[in-house]
Amino acid sequence: MAHVVVVGAGLGGLSTAYELQHLLSKGKHTVTLISDKDQFTFTPGLIAVMFGHKSLSDVQLDLHEIVPPKGIRFVHGKATHLDPQQQAITAGDQTLDYDYLVIATGPQLATDLVPGLGPETGYTHSVCNPHHVEEAKAAWEALLENPGPVVVGAAPGAGCFGPLYEFALTVDHELRKRNLRDRVPITIVTPEPYIGHLGVRDVHNAHTVIAKLLAEKDIQFVENAAIARVEPATMILADGQRLPFQFSMVLPAFYGAQFLRDVPGLTNDKGFVPMLPTQQHPDFANIYSLGVASHLAQPDVTSVPIGLPKSGEMAEGMGMAVAHNIARELGVIKSAPVKATLGAVCFAEFGHDGLVFMANPVLPDPATGHYDRSFTLRGRWVPWAKQAFEIYYLAKMRFGSAVPWFERLGLKTLFGISLIKKTVPNQPTDPPQENAVLSH
Repeated sequence: MAHVVVVGAGLGGLSTAYELQHLLSKGKHTVTLISDKDQFTFTPGLIAVMFGHKSLSDVQLDLHEIVPPKGIRFVHGKATHLDPQQQAITAGDQTLDYDYLVIATGPQLATDLVPGLGPETGYTHSVCNPHHVEEAKAAWEALLENPGPVVVGAAPGAGCFGPLYEFALTVDHELRKRNLRDRVPITIVTPEPYIGHLGVRDVHNAHTVIAKLLAEKDIQFVENAAIARVEPATMILADGQRLPFQFSMVLPAFYGAQFLRDVPGLTNDKGFVPMLPTQQHPDFANIYSLGVASHLAQPDVTSVPIGLPKSGEMAEGMGMAVAHNIARELGVIKSAPVKATLGAVCFAEFGHDGLVFMANPVLPDPATGHYDRSFTLRGRWVPWAKQAFEIYYLAKMRFGSAVPWFERLGLKTLFGISLIKKTVPNQPTDPPQENAVLSH
């Protein structure tokens, strides 16, 4: 009987634990989920929480209540030590032996890379976790009482830009609703080589749609920009520009979790776990990774470094591949190994309007350098679609369903995305070395 341990209970980790339990329960194998948090948080809903559109409890589920009834052991504790040779991991005051380990730890925020960045030791806010959102909400409410310039940005190395545009456009909407917009200039600062790059080159119409939207809303932007440091009420860029602000939200770059970085040979220099197409580590065959914890190289060479987006949809696909391949290793299912297709869908809502971005996959085809399919859509239906998906996602996490057949059918029908496909285990995952060079 095998013991499979999943570390991390976010968008990827929780659904992967459910999928593993679904596949392995008949084989009398056991699944344990480790998390340093006792709440599952639907991260895409945090921007709405910051603006007061909903409460934090609306986007969270109690892991103690939802996980054990599914037959999964839940350990609430921070992972602090991993010994791949002994196949043991320490979380809180417990040390667990494992046969297979799944790393779904999400990010550690790299705010230390830019002096003055972040709410703990700096002067900017983020919407990356519930604690930061609560602090940002208080600062936003103070801005409404004393209006002034707003700077919304992403630090060098950041890779997920959908929330950047969603946040800036929601600021615009909320200020117009209160007749304060003429008193609050809004500026976007992004390391993208051009507005609407999104970390994925040539998403169809993204640049055109976003540039038109920003012009329509009178939102200024600085593209190809590196934030050098942040001082009280002033952001300084690498080219010397100084941007005053009364309120600033900046998406940071990410690290992998510290306990992973402490293991020799497990991660790259940023703490991300290398992987084969099967999601297995190249050197530790019983260690799998998914989501933000996994290393995926950005194929474009840009003047200011950017990462590659790792969406919730991608994390779910990776998790499906992990569960399938572990079940295959254990002989529970008999089929070829599979890999995640890395298709991504991003919904950005702002008031009664919204955008949908789709790239399938986020990495270009090694042979052609192009993507299979991508699009950008704008419409008043987007907020409704995003809210419907949030309600559905929280419901399936509550009831213990990972990616049911009708969700897979919907993704295929609406977006042309299949989350997994057959693969050969020893193919490389990184893109070819002849990377595209981009500048404005």
